[in-house]
Amino acid sequence: MAEPVDRLADDYSNTPISRSLILQTALTILDRDGESGLSMRRLSEALKRDPTVLYRHVPNKGAVLDGVVEVVLSQLTVDSADQDWTGQLRLVAHDFRRLALAHPNVVPLLVTRPLATPLGQRPPGTLRPLEAVLTLLTAAGFTGVDALHIYRVLFGYLHGHILDELQEIVERPEESDQVLRLGLHRLPITEFPRLRELAPVIASYDGAAELDRGLDLILHGLTTTLTHPSSEPPMATASPRQG
Repeated sequence: MAEPVDRLADDYSNTPISRSLILQTALTILDRDGESGLSMRRLSEALKRDPTVLYRHVPNKGAVLDGVVEVVLSQLTVDSADQDWTGQLRLVAHDFRRLALAHPNVVPLLVTRPLATPLGQRPPGTLRPLEAVLTLLTAAGFTGVDALHIYRVLFGYLHGHILDELQEIVERPEESDQVLRLGLHRLPITEFPRLRELAPVIASYDGAAELDRGLDLILHGLTTTLTHPSSEPPMATASPRQG
């Protein structure tokens, strides 16, 4: 059950309404209740304003969802001047994971909202990470086309990784037998012997380590296969750099 709206935000009855305040309040509701718990009516109740006041700043719920994605992505830091482009992409990847885990109910929006909104109509804040990564990679010597390809590969992987990490469910946390903890005892051992065999590995899932392992494969592949202006491809950084 969703929490009462009067517990979702401070008393905003005397606070000037702005797009920023609306989006921050929407993020609070999303964090607690998910997208199904967010509506323009509930948002207006949390802000103690008539819905018509909100529509002066956001035309509809879709615009609110796009704005929430902008709020979250605006916290993603990309140092486009970093000369170690692979190390910087690792930092970006771990920063993205941190933000996603802090706002798990927003993760589906990070993946799906770009599909609902043309590139040029998205809030500028959602495009700044893309621009910064393109700047980072072109400064490293990649063509614009290859830089765009790297961005797509990286964030395609990040979206999949985060969705995968968030769905790791343990059925019985108190159980010491990993097969039972994961509910794998329900699966016939004759049909799923490998899955049951890997139960200890699955149960000890380390999202950060798994992320780095995937980055190792991706960045190594990029540095050895993409066309680069220099005589040799840029050097990949093997060890993770986490902030």
